[in-house]
Amino acid sequence: MRYTAEQFRKEKNKRLTLLGMSGVGKTHLSKLLAKEGGWFHYSGDFRIGASHLKNDIIDNVANKMKADPWLKGLLKNNSISVNSQVTFDNLEPISAFLGKAGNPEQGGMQIDEFVRRQGLFIEAEIKAMYDVPSFIERSQKAGCQHFINDAGGSLCELGDTKLYKLLSENTLILYIKASESNQQALIKRAKKTPKPVYYHPDFFQSALKSYLEEKQLTYVAQINPDDFVRWVFPKLIANRQTKYQELAKQYGYTVLSNDLYSCRNADEVVNLICEALD
Repeated sequence: MRYTAEQFRKEKNKRLTLLGMSGVGKTHLSKLLAKEGGWFHYSGDFRIGASHLKNDIIDNVANKMKADPWLKGLLKNNSISVNSQVTFDNLEPISAFLGKAGNPEQGGMQIDEFVRRQGLFIEAEIKAMYDVPSFIERSQKAGCQHFINDAGGSLCELGDTKLYKLLSENTLILYIKASESNQQALIKRAKKTPKPVYYHPDFFQSALKSYLEEKQLTYVAQINPDDFVRWVFPKLIANRQTKYQELAKQYGYTVLSNDLYSCRNADEVVNLICEALD
């Protein structure tokens, strides 16, 4: 959606899609708006885990439990049940499903299974984003005046022009651009706590080849999964930043992460967006 600042301020049903790396402030902005009322917070990751990947996540949890003889016995006797336990504030089951490529003895996953799960995840994310228009309608029927689509960091990886057009026609796409200090903080966090993430297939294959050559390894099964995540994350940020900027240029607008962090309430967020529109 294209607005002037004046038009956006007067819009009775403001609708946003947030674009940017995980940890850049999308959920912070969403909660800042939602807590003051009138805003429906749609979490793309929650929708993925609670709906489109729910059965796969439950199967993954069950299989891990079956590896423990005691838990396997409880499952067999129906003494415990398995569910995904995905909530707005707990998306760990999704991370556990994605996993990391590398040595199984170090918590890694065989490459074929890793690639399969990556494919399932991106299919689920595409479905979750195509759900946005219906959730806008549902949120308005439920009495929410405004709508915010808190999309995952891999939104830029979908490569679906039809979907990007759909989102831009139904929402104002807002790219939260990470400052240099913010990027370094994200990298520092990834090094301290390396977490599973989605990689575009072309990027992953190129990065994997470079990592194996640099570390003088022959097989993916020799990779320390946490070390690979630490190594690849700065490259992922640089790769995605270009894609974010291209999407924002074609379909939306840009705000800076430092400016967002200074916002204390919904009015200040709206003011920041209006500055970007002008």
